[in-house]
Amino acid sequence: MQLSSNQLERFHRDGFLVIEGLFDRDETRRLRARLPALFAEDTPANIREKSSGEVRTAMGLHERDSLYGELVRDARLVEPAEQLSGEPVYVQQVKVNVKSAFSGEVWQWHYDFATHHSEDGVPEPHALNLHVFLDDVTEFNGPLYFIPGSHRHGPAPASLDTVTTSYPLWVVAPEHVAELVERGGIVSATGPAGTALVFGDTLVHASPNNLSPWDRPIFSVIYNPVSNALTRHQRPDHVHHRDTRPVRALHRRQGHGRRGNREPPRPLEAGRA
Repeated sequence: MQLSSNQLERFHRDGFLVIEGLFDRDETRRLRARLPALFAEDTPANIREKSSGEVRTAMGLHERDSLYGELVRDARLVEPAEQLSGEPVYVQQVKVNVKSAFSGEVWQWHYDFATHHSEDGVPEPHALNLHVFLDDVTEFNGPLYFIPGSHRHGPAPASLDTVTTSYPLWVVAPEHVAELVERGGIVSATGPAGTALVFGDTLVHASPNNLSPWDRPIFSVIYNPVSNALTRHQRPDHVHHRDTRPVRALHRRQGHGRRGNREPPRPLEAGRA
């Protein structure tokens, strides 16, 4: 699947793209059905919330489950990443960020390259984060917040926060976030199950607590150009994978709940917050 010229223009302007209907509900239902067993595994790859103990992030899923192993090679994800990168990509990180009902905790304002560069020695901010909503994401169950255009102002100053949540994160200071919001505003990325997000390594984003009675599982795969691979191996493999061989796109047959070679779905404007 190739992004259209309009989608490419929007991505470079805003730093992100929202695509509704990239996956259908049967696909997301089957992916969601695998999660309880994966969350029940006693593994460091399941990171739990600081307060509730619920799974916050389940990592390395493509190495733990065959269906997620297929998903990271799906052409609907791999081909746009290759198109935007201009070269082959490897699978840098695979996870589901859960945001459990009532207890899903905040993700602070941050951008991914601060962590990739500081922790893993990734040279340049060329990695891409591709999300798939595994259930409906609304204004009430902890959607992602993006600051449009924040990637165009250069990497923001960031510092390591090891206190706020159970997942240490390189975060952007409130005063700098306020400056970026003054320039670009805030949008919330919502949509039905099967909606996809694509965003770059320096786009500033966050998400609030989930106070609703609805879970918010979102699949995430980070692809990094092979030429931009990590140079340090201080974090575990399930956090940043060390196999930097190019991922080969898996093309689905048309039908059976697959989009096959149909026209790419239309992009949506993210809702203003």
